[in-house]
Amino acid sequence: MSRRSRVRKKYKNRHSGTRRRRYYDYNLVFLTLFLVVLGLIMIFSATQGSGDFFEKQALFAVIGTVCMIGVSFIPYRIYKIFTMPLVILSALMFLLIFTPLGHSSHGATRWINLGFTTLQPAEIAKIAIIFFVALVVSRVDQKRIRLWKSWALIFGVAFVFVCEIFFITDNLSSAIIVFGIAFVMFFVANPDYKIFAALAGGGAALVTGLVLLIVNLSSGEGSFRFARILAWLDPEQYMQDGGYQLLNGLYAIGSGGLFGKGLGASAQKAILPEVQNDMIFAIICEELGLFGAFVIILLFILLLYRMVYIARHAKDLFGSMLVIGVFAHIAIQVILNIAVVTNSIPNTGISLPFISAGGTSLLLLMLEVGVVLNVSRSIEYE
Repeated sequence: MSRRSRVRKKYKNRHSGTRRRRYYDYNLVFLTLFLVVLGLIMIFSATQGSGDFFEKQALFAVIGTVCMIGVSFIPYRIYKIFTMPLVILSALMFLLIFTPLGHSSHGATRWINLGFTTLQPAEIAKIAIIFFVALVVSRVDQKRIRLWKSWALIFGVAFVFVCEIFFITDNLSSAIIVFGIAFVMFFVANPDYKIFAALAGGGAALVTGLVLLIVNLSSGEGSFRFARILAWLDPEQYMQDGGYQLLNGLYAIGSGGLFGKGLGASAQKAILPEVQNDMIFAIICEELGLFGAFVIILLFILLLYRMVYIARHAKDLFGSMLVIGVFAHIAIQVILNIAVVTNSIPNTGISLPFISAGGTSLLLLMLEVGVVLNVSRSIEYE
């Protein structure tokens, strides 16, 4: 091509309006920050401004915002190098709970005391399983992904995390989330849906059989989880074994009506346990009404929709699977939290993403959104 032709082509591209541009999902940024700010408002209202919950959450919200924007400019492909060290480190972190760094709260030892804050190794395990499954799927073609070796590799690592979370930290809810993340990511990557349908059906039958067995035993002695299931089925009869929190949460939801009592006017927040954490959605329903609850759910749906859009248009499979992993993490946690508060499932102690109190959890969630934003930057448009 002659010099004149090259100059002519360059001039044509410059003035034809077809220059390739980098995409950045500002909608995802806005939705995330809106949920975080709304969470700060609800934490302040739920705690009546007392304690250090609001101050700590506000500090981590600022740090999380800076980290989210910063991570969004770090090329996501670099995480391939650090995935295996992160998986190993995450698995070893659970052992620190047996050291003097182990921290206990509410009768459970699930945290590591970092001095300035506490950290649950289970939260790091959630990020590690996202990176690991994304790495494995991106390196295996569709034919090999159906082989039992791929199943064994992905769910083997997930099973190790689940066992550590359940047996070391006694945290069933986080174990469910980690397994759920691996299940959803592998479901999206695997074209053979019949196996997953069979697994889902078998799992539902197993859970149903377990619930019926517990009911037939007629007593939950020896296990607080049995007591939680019985309290879920009949909260009034088991007020001392979990029914108290469930009933007061339902009272809060029912008393809110369509538009709520008004911000800060909740009556149940004075007696509702863990009002700033697991049960904050009940306070949202009481103070903002069903309309406010619908808005919160709509915001999460829009947030997840933006992630689906980014995953579908990502430049490579690794980036797409990273976004699917973050999508699964947030979606599972939102569904489980709202289901618990509305007494649709037994109490599992799961927080509402971006809204419930928990500084390190908020920070890690915002870091995950930062990774999604970086994947969005790989998308090009004219």
